Amino acid sequence: MKTRKFFRPFVLLGLSLGLVGSVLAAPALEIPSAPFGKTKDGQEVRIYTLRNANGMEARITNYGGIIVKLLVPDRDGKLADVALGYDKLEDYTRTKPASPYFGALIGRYGNRIAKGKFTLDGKQYTLAINNGPNALHGGLVGFDKVVWQAKPIMTRNGPALILTYTSKDGEEGYPGTLKVHAVYTLTNKNGLRLDFTATTDKDTVVNLTNHNYFNLAGAGSGDVLGQQVQIFSKEIVPVDQNLIPTGKLRPVAGTPFDFSKPTAIGARIAENDEQLKFGNGYDHCFVIDKPMGRMGRMARVVEPASGRVLEVLSTEPALQFYSGNFLDGTNVGKGGKPYNFRNAFVMEPEHYPDSPNQPNFPSTKLKPGQTYRHTMIYQFSVQK
Repeated sequence: MKTRKFFRPFVLLGLSLGLVGSVLAAPALEIPSAPFGKTKDGQEVRIYTLRNANGMEARITNYGGIIVKLLVPDRDGKLADVALGYDKLEDYTRTKPASPYFGALIGRYGNRIAKGKFTLDGKQYTLAINNGPNALHGGLVGFDKVVWQAKPIMTRNGPALILTYTSKDGEEGYPGTLKVHAVYTLTNKNGLRLDFTATTDKDTVVNLTNHNYFNLAGAGSGDVLGQQVQIFSKEIVPVDQNLIPTGKLRPVAGTPFDFSKPTAIGARIAENDEQLKFGNGYDHCFVIDKPMGRMGRMARVVEPASGRVLEVLSTEPALQFYSGNFLDGTNVGKGGKPYNFRNAFVMEPEHYPDSPNQPNFPSTKLKPGQTYRHTMIYQFSVQK
């Protein structure tokens, strides 16, 4: 039996984050950590367990900042793991079948960049192609496939894990040395809060997010087509057949993309709509109705049988909603359960896809002396 290593709270120094709440000066609950295997090149990986005052639990590994497990209560207080993932590190690191970014921290650039190319300050940069003709989620070895430095702390809001990583100039084709901090806090209000900050020594582009696959009935319990989604958006970013934005926005009113009122994921997913055909369902960026940079609600999802409710909040301008259209049962997850077609949904707060190539989209450029900031919250509750 492997022994667990425990970390006691400490005062966070040297990070001007101001994001995770005040650190407790006195010892509080301990944050357990355990070995989670080794990478193919021999790096040791650990998994950390955050538990809040209500019994909710999040298990996070410093490999890819992956949320491996997320135990959330239903209306009767019964806990279920609502996050798709694997029991072992080797399942996250193998290439066939590759993990479809289960629970991962995504960077440098979340979503697609057309043909893996963009021009910045008059210079063209070429990225790794890993999604048809495009670059996706940071490349062949994005932030989801590196080992992060990890430090657990206790805050007044709940237990937290600080992850840090320095991405070298030219990594996966991106310019600039990027220093990234990601803070995961499991709040005592049953929210999983992620605070991202980054700085660079050269002009670059940044778009960080999380790629958790949710099934509010429990991971591996079946499809999510009956789960009800509300998205606070009047427009989507339409795409072409390669899922690259056309550069224009499309109103959702009168289309299968109108989630202004709670609507089952499966209610209109099979309608004869070109955008649904391109994505094989929902795999689209929704423009959120809120001021740029302000924290606000993006989406609300209800699982009727259990009463679990997920609200997604973020400071970013858009939300990628994906309905698990490429899950096909080849990824066998925790407890030996296969993840089949549309067995989960993803809500990624982020900037628009392909923004570096779209001058009309909000900029994702980060310059030396600036700090990139993105706060997102997966807030859980129950509906009686």
